[in-house]
Amino acid sequence: MKGNFYENERVALFIDGANLYSAARALGFDIDYRRLLKVFREKGHLVRAYYYTALVEDQEYSPIRPLIDWLDYNGYTMVTKPTKEFTDAMGRRKIKGNMDIELAIDVLEMAEHLDHVILFSGDGDFRRLVEAVQRKGLRVSVVSTIKSSPPMVADELRRQADDFIELSELAPLIARNPSERPQRPAVANGDLGEDHAPEHLMRSA
Repeated sequence: MKGNFYENERVALFIDGANLYSAARALGFDIDYRRLLKVFREKGHLVRAYYYTALVEDQEYSPIRPLIDWLDYNGYTMVTKPTKEFTDAMGRRKIKGNMDIELAIDVLEMAEHLDHVILFSGDGDFRRLVEAVQRKGLRVSVVSTIKSSPPMVADELRRQADDFIELSELAPLIARNPSERPQRPAVANGDLGEDHAPEHLMRSA
């Protein structure tokens, strides 16, 4: 895995759940979150691993709930909020669940306790956040992909980061064995792109 890491630096992961899921899906693999945590624990002193996702409320069963519960018990700090439902200009029902503000606040609040921020997102809106954190003396690595079509990472975010970690190169270290993937019905969650929960229980839930 490319990227500069130092043995004693304090590292935190900030995972934009919907964005990372979409990037991994575009590359054709599922993430084993236990392996992901292990990889970065070996790279430095892992202070915290945050996972951000919006939740559809008032559903009898939320497909992402098992994943959230598993992550919560296995080393991740979960940050969730309810989705908002709206009707677009064409009269179609849409679900919106943007976690950008929550992620940005946590990065800025944690900055004084860290040396290195690992941002799992390709969202160009985070460029100013990366710049602000760098002014505080921290290094920022962005994990996303340019190998998908279209690329998942915004060019301005990639340029601003100290290091860019290509998700396809990280995949051999964090991908789950496809043979372990259980059958599950397809579920659509509007704009969230997160229908992935049951398949991510990774046999150790």
